Amino acid sequence: MESIKRMWLVACVVLFCNHVMLAGGELSLKDITRGEFRGEQMSAVTPLSDGESYACISADGKQIVRYSFRTGKQTGILFDAATARGSKIDRVEGYVMSPDGKNLLVQTKTAPIYRRSFAATYYIYNIGNNKLEPLSNGGPQQTPVWSPDGTQVAFVRDNNIYLVKLLYGNAESQVTKDGKKNEVINGIPDWVNEEEFSFNSSMVFTADSRQIVWVRYDESKVKEYAMPMFKGLNPAREENAVYPGAYKYKYPKAGEDNSQVKLMSFDIKSHQTREIALPLDADGYIPRIKATSDASKVAVFTLNRHQDCLRVYMANPLSTVCQMVIEDKVDKYINENVFANVLLTDQHLVLTSERSGYNSIYLYTLNGQLQRTVTQGIVTSVYGYDEATGDLYFAALPNGPLNQKVFVSHKNGKTDCLTPKDGWHTAVFAKDLKSFLSTWSDLQTPAVTTLCAVSGKVLSTLVDNRKLVEKLSSYDLGTKELFSFTTSENVELNGWMVKPADFNPNKKYPVIMYQYGGPGSQEVVNSWNIGMSRQGGILEQYMAQQGYIVVCVDNRGTGGRGAEFEKCTYLHLGELEARDQVETALWLGRQSFVDAKHIGMWGWSYGGWNTLMSMSEGRAVFAAGVAIAPPTCWRYYDTVYTERFMRTPKENEAGYDAVCPIARASQLSGALLLCHGMADDNVHYQNTAEYVEALVQADKDFRQLVYTNRNHSIYGGNTRNHLFRQCMNFFNEHLK
Repeated sequence: MESIKRMWLVACVVLFCNHVMLAGGELSLKDITRGEFRGEQMSAVTPLSDGESYACISADGKQIVRYSFRTGKQTGILFDAATARGSKIDRVEGYVMSPDGKNLLVQTKTAPIYRRSFAATYYIYNIGNNKLEPLSNGGPQQTPVWSPDGTQVAFVRDNNIYLVKLLYGNAESQVTKDGKKNEVINGIPDWVNEEEFSFNSSMVFTADSRQIVWVRYDESKVKEYAMPMFKGLNPAREENAVYPGAYKYKYPKAGEDNSQVKLMSFDIKSHQTREIALPLDADGYIPRIKATSDASKVAVFTLNRHQDCLRVYMANPLSTVCQMVIEDKVDKYINENVFANVLLTDQHLVLTSERSGYNSIYLYTLNGQLQRTVTQGIVTSVYGYDEATGDLYFAALPNGPLNQKVFVSHKNGKTDCLTPKDGWHTAVFAKDLKSFLSTWSDLQTPAVTTLCAVSGKVLSTLVDNRKLVEKLSSYDLGTKELFSFTTSENVELNGWMVKPADFNPNKKYPVIMYQYGGPGSQEVVNSWNIGMSRQGGILEQYMAQQGYIVVCVDNRGTGGRGAEFEKCTYLHLGELEARDQVETALWLGRQSFVDAKHIGMWGWSYGGWNTLMSMSEGRAVFAAGVAIAPPTCWRYYDTVYTERFMRTPKENEAGYDAVCPIARASQLSGALLLCHGMADDNVHYQNTAEYVEALVQADKDFRQLVYTNRNHSIYGGNTRNHLFRQCMNFFNEHLK
């Protein structure tokens, strides 16, 4: 009861802060961009194999601490950088527990590569004797994987797989030798697979720890993209101090050649390498491989290039024979989230699918026999399956896209909600599925993390973000509210709105519309994590302090409302989305408190695309817009993402050529600011360069900001602060 009371008090305080004009200060962009309003959270939570404990990295990054899933209290220290014997490190940046719980890999000196990939220096730490020693002395490693028996570690370096055996004095051997930059990759995905299937490792051990199975990517036929690199600052690249350099990597654009993929295995005892006979189209994908409890079976997930047919094979690494056990064909395309939610237990495989029109759970045996279907609104995450009881734990949107809750589906078909309170709930379950950590927030309340029994009963509160609430109470914050409206095409859309703290309904305010709007995305949710900078919509609160109303609406094509709503944009991405954003501006202009002549719009990445499409939709409703790192023609974007929604340019020429900002440059209305990083490996600067040329030839005025050596996230040093200040200056110039 005490923990529930504390949660209630936190909610009340924040509600008070959001609805009453306080005698507080003004927000600053510099404070926002350096994370002064980030809430407290638990770092790198890992359920441990004992079923009763979890581990976290301490706030100072010096320790890995063990806690009880029963009480939430600290029960020990697994690793302490200050007292460990042997090698010395300054900071823990990640860790990987061994399956037997006797050792762990400690990650430090992390160097990001792309969105999910990185190289780091790893150390093997023996918990029993407190000794820390390098995993390898040959250079940084990528994606180390423990063998199930905890005696071996496989990792990737320079596109090759290496093996370290703990029982032989950490002896290191090289498994593959054909890896070469921009030609062959073993055990980790290439750029497009990493980015669009959301993973950074494609290597597993078999259940008996005797075989390594991996995906080999031959990207020799994939065309290169080169980005100029300058000296820059924060960090400075001294090698480019006088003459610029270039970063080259393989990036397959829509309709072009992908990597050729193969499934391989290595017999650790005999040192024999085999190619597994996986039935796969020449241009097909392997988005995941997963070990099973059977040493003769590795689950392999494949997609055709159109991405509308998912197949699951059980591959035998010794015989190299593959047997298809599941085939899932859906209309238009398979949602990539299916791979993040794959769950394998000793006897079962859990998949999600939109085959019914709404994302549901399908429980199979390892041989592919369907045993159960779980439908509860729209399933968003799968947490665990209890073999003993048949209970299946998951998160779903039970009544529309706004609220996410945690559920358990019982073997008898009954489903119980474990977190009934409205808002946004996520969970981390103990290995034994007897308890879980629940993190909840809503539009008005920062994240609260509680320890819960499997029944959903709150046992204790671990994080309440009281300090953040107190800090926010010293600022004049506006109100945040959810709303919905119906367009002229009879489409109901959901949105949120931030109004100034001193809002006067008799006054007319300029409006800034923020959106993303891409396929399956959700910006309008009953969660603290909203807005361009998240953090409770803190950037939108800053804008409200400058005298704006800020609005976000999820257009057609976004998630949480079923396949029909999400996939109606198929083959013509951007057309319906822009139409809905224009309809939003028109609806806002009819509100008594909105200045219809001063409505602006902005967005990042797909949100930048959406901004440009909306400003050139044909109805001149936007006085100004800011597009950050925008795609401007799908011909310039990658194969996996683009073809999922558009097919290839050869198959859908009209969709590519007619539905894009470049084709509509002459229709642009309103003042425009374009912002892009020169080293954007995701949405290449080529997009902005070609769009700028189209604007010049169409005799359209615009402004442009280019950020030296910055990637798709445009950050580093003072960069993000500078970016947002220019955006605000631009809106102030054109909307006031």
